[in-house]
Amino acid sequence: MIATSFYKKTNLEVNSKKSLSTKIEKNSGKATELSEAETLYHAIEFNNSNKLELDVFEKAILGFNNLKKAGKIDENCHLLTVCDFSLSSTQKRLWVIDLNDKKILFNSLVAHGKNTGEEFARKFSNTESSLQSSLGFYVTESTYNGSNGFSLKLHGMDKGFNDRALQRAIVMHGANYVSEDFIKSQRRIGRSWGCPAVPTALAKPIINTIKDKNVIFIYYPDENYLSSSVWLNA
Repeated sequence: MIATSFYKKTNLEVNSKKSLSTKIEKNSGKATELSEAETLYHAIEFNNSNKLELDVFEKAILGFNNLKKAGKIDENCHLLTVCDFSLSSTQKRLWVIDLNDKKILFNSLVAHGKNTGEEFARKFSNTESSLQSSLGFYVTESTYNGSNGFSLKLHGMDKGFNDRALQRAIVMHGANYVSEDFIKSQRRIGRSWGCPAVPTALAKPIINTIKDKNVIFIYYPDENYLSSSVWLNA
């Protein structure tokens, strides 16, 4: 198997049917409405990190805010982790975002499950022993030291998609096979038993940053999930 700041309340309450909007003026002179999520996205300092796609960010923010409305995370929560499993595993497809400071705290490689795919993720499961990754929103819990070293428990919030994460021991941990050296030899990173494994050197910094009731969103453009997730359709 596998730098943060204090929150100042912001207006990130994005309704699933009609989001708040702000207007900006284009060079053409015509006013274009941007959703609040899109405005936030354009304010984030990606700098030298791989850039997260706007569409994925908007979905992550929508679910994040719905989890907050439902009381699943604290009102002051401001850290959001996104894993875009539509991307090649050779890309840095995990982002830890400080929504308050509008910056990327970490941009890292992250593994998918052995039976989810080779270089690209293809199949997902909520079934024990499937060795597949599970889509959806997770709320982070406590840390522990296990067979994979320092690890982070994850509570799956999407019924039928990832709500058996604790039972399946789907956790975040470090792994030597999540590395640039592995990519050079195999043209992909190694794969976990379903856990979102990260590089060994980044495991403690990332886990200590996002532990204790923060949100992780594992994304893939699966129509069944996108149309069924309560957090994307509340």
